Amino acid sequence: MSSHRSHWKLWIFLALLVLGIGWGVWKALDRRSAQQQAAADAAAALQQAPVFALDAADLATAEKLTITTTAPVSGAVRALQTAAIKARVAGEVQGLRKREGHIVRAGEEVARIDPTEARARVRQNEQQAASALAQVQIARRAFDNNQALVRQGFISATALETSQANLSAAEASHQAALAALDIARKTLQDTVLRSPLDGQVSARYVQNGERVGVDTRILEVVDLTAFEIEAALSPSDAAFVTIGQRAVLQVEGLSQPMEATVDRISPSVQAGSRAVLIYLRLPAQPGLRQGLFAKGHIVTGGQQAVAVPARTVRNDKPAPYVQVVDNNQVRHLPVRVVIDGLVGDQPMTGVEGLPEGSVVLRAGTGALREGTAVKLPQDRQP
Repeated sequence: MSSHRSHWKLWIFLALLVLGIGWGVWKALDRRSAQQQAAADAAAALQQAPVFALDAADLATAEKLTITTTAPVSGAVRALQTAAIKARVAGEVQGLRKREGHIVRAGEEVARIDPTEARARVRQNEQQAASALAQVQIARRAFDNNQALVRQGFISATALETSQANLSAAEASHQAALAALDIARKTLQDTVLRSPLDGQVSARYVQNGERVGVDTRILEVVDLTAFEIEAALSPSDAAFVTIGQRAVLQVEGLSQPMEATVDRISPSVQAGSRAVLIYLRLPAQPGLRQGLFAKGHIVTGGQQAVAVPARTVRNDKPAPYVQVVDNNQVRHLPVRVVIDGLVGDQPMTGVEGLPEGSVVLRAGTGALREGTAVKLPQDRQP
């Protein structure tokens, strides 16, 4: 009876062992099947990856164009000729009628300094000159008489020499009086303030009745027939700038850009900033005023190259590249940048390694993985 019970236990153990092995094999097969299904699903998902639909604004065509190199400039517009009318003598301001915006002509009287004292000095010096002339006449008559007396032997030669010295002294005093009279007349002329140029009053600093000192500013006049801009360039940019080159500027307040010309180049650099000063001439036109801010560029040269919009060249890899569309897929094509500049007013980059006519993605599309499927707009379909 005991052996029969042991026999049944053995069979139960073997049955359980077979069931365990079968369960393990089934789980392994089920896991492998799940992995194969996942791989198949991934492959199907890859094959059914989304296609990016592009429009015309996302695309640009590589073309062989002339790219112009430029140097950026900015600065304030200023009149080529300005004049500060200052008091040349001290005194009270009179007859000042011009105000900001009034037109003045070269030589026109714009104000005067009270001439009462200056006129009195002129009269005083006229009288002193007349008195000195009378002394000259007296000394000359005495000299002429003494010459006759010497010839007759009535006086000595020493007395004649004294007469000669008196005449010379009187003549010198007369010349000094005449010089003082000239100075007094010049001072009287200086009481009248005249504009040195044609233009408009840009500033009025004093009012009638004010007492001013020498060199006090009365008015400022600007000539609005010619303007210039002083711009500071780095030495590297200035090396390519020459007199006569064209500049394109956008002046605040004016809707259309203006053309200017490089007129002068400073032969030295600024001590602090190490910048080179460039002077641009601007033609006069309505709305252009002194003090307006202008910004633009000087055209320094040009070169033909396969050109693409500047921001289409990407630098998020070790070497620059562009994203091109080839057979409805994105490819990353390495390029070498040969020039940066403008075509018209658009920033462009000239590259090597990109075939002319290639369709490239603009910067706005972002970075797409190489091999991404794309759909071109209807007008770009092959």
